Amino acid sequence: MASGHTASVVTSAAIVMVAVFAILATLGLIDLKMTGVGLAVAVLLDATIVRAILLPATMTLLGDWNWYLPHWLEWLPRNGLEPPAEVPSRTPLGT
Repeated sequence: MASGHTASVVTSAAIVMVAVFAILATLGLIDLKMTGVGLAVAVLLDATIVRAILLPATMTLLGDWNWYLPHWLEWLPRNGLEPPAEVPSRTPLGT
């Protein structure tokens, strides 16, 4: 799925989470109030500032470096659309 298709899903989920955490802020216990306000603000900042502004700007600035994979992580499976790297064939010794 492309990010354009998932943006509405992520935004909807963030709205639901902010609403649920805001409900915690209306409860009587001060611990639940602080937790509700803190989580609601954190999700709201993540859904607006980070995902809408910082992430696209960072990816634009980094360009191809977004997809850099260190050599020590080469063991991870590749899930991209590119064909797998060719494995050199082994020939028996003495032939």
